[in-house]
Amino acid sequence: MTTATPATERLYQSGFGNEYASEAVAGALPQGRNNPQRAPFDLYTELLSGTAFTAPRRENRRTWLYRRQPSVVSGRYQQYAQAHWTTGADREIALPPEPLRWNPLPLDGAAEADFIDGMHTIAANGDAEAQVGIGSLMYLAGRSMERRAFVNADGEMLVVPQQGRLVITTELGVLDVKPGEIALLPRGMAFKVALPDGLSRGYVCENYGAHFRLPELGPIGSNGLANARDFQAPVAAFEDGGGAYELVKKFGGRFWKAPAKQSPFNVVAWHGNLAPVKYDTANFMVIGSISFDHPDPSIFTVLTSPTDTPGTANCDFVIFPPRWMVMENTFRPPWFHRNLMSEFMGLVLGEYDAKPGGFKPGGASLHNCMVPHGPDEEAFDKAAHSDLKPHKLDNTLAFMFESRLRFIPTNFALQSPALDTDYADCWAGLQDQFKP
Repeated sequence: MTTATPATERLYQSGFGNEYASEAVAGALPQGRNNPQRAPFDLYTELLSGTAFTAPRRENRRTWLYRRQPSVVSGRYQQYAQAHWTTGADREIALPPEPLRWNPLPLDGAAEADFIDGMHTIAANGDAEAQVGIGSLMYLAGRSMERRAFVNADGEMLVVPQQGRLVITTELGVLDVKPGEIALLPRGMAFKVALPDGLSRGYVCENYGAHFRLPELGPIGSNGLANARDFQAPVAAFEDGGGAYELVKKFGGRFWKAPAKQSPFNVVAWHGNLAPVKYDTANFMVIGSISFDHPDPSIFTVLTSPTDTPGTANCDFVIFPPRWMVMENTFRPPWFHRNLMSEFMGLVLGEYDAKPGGFKPGGASLHNCMVPHGPDEEAFDKAAHSDLKPHKLDNTLAFMFESRLRFIPTNFALQSPALDTDYADCWAGLQDQFKP
């Protein structure tokens, strides 16, 4: 990749949803009149629109690209096989109203798969054609994408690495993302993924609905949770030199491939507010109780994809990072509960306080709408009898993709040896302790 000029020599630009501007060659970004008859250095001007043109100003997302060749230059597309990456809910699957859990998916056999071929849908809801719902996926990969690029026309992708660092080359620049960080990749933008640490595993939310954005803070005020300044967008960088590429595109739930004579990563300058970003979850400002009672998990929301029903999300991305637990005379782990929202959970590192023994990093669980769940027997017993002193939950990071739509697991997930068929037994020892 060609590096940025001194004017943009920082590795990243900060601020989520900001109007960014970046050039890899000084003078490549037009000044004054927005798009002149001929762009500097005879670059091609291209607009990537992430929303309808008439979207309200506060919602409108778009980026102007100044590139060596426009994205229309490619060969004809042919169908491409990716059997494990499915889209939307499969309503033919009859799913009982029970909790589900998966042990970490093994990386055996993943050495030859790259980020595209190693993607597996675990559960999904909604319909990409209707632009509603999400897919909850895991990638199991061992090979970098070299002369290969991917474009997802069905949704934006929220990437949560669990094992192994990802170097994500996008049309706008490069993101280096390690476990504990996340990356958000816009719908329709080409990217490729390198695996500098070899075998890699992680989670992906494929969001068919409204763009992820920062949640409103309400009574919290102007500070707390995730701060916009901590989201980092790349500076402009482009691949110099020739060589053919393979373009793989996800479009309407199907996969297609086309040859290209040049790299799609040829953007020399860009400006706009539709950009790939990364975020370090260590920067999340946790809000919690310092008196009594257990606040709802919504206080851990990093990003939200809203719907037309206020406060009811297409998807909330929620994390459970290291934090102090200081409430008095209060049950410390999450309560037993049934929820209107459906919850897909993953564990990046450490242990989850409500499931200290059974939930492992790289695993997943699913608690659909009104399916009861909560701390297992061990966690309940410990929490009910422990001396309630200030306690630091450390070396842990769990997350949820929470949606108003019911998740339906794929056949792959339901038939996987990683499915924990004894999950419900973790509550079997909870006895009737009523003592009137």
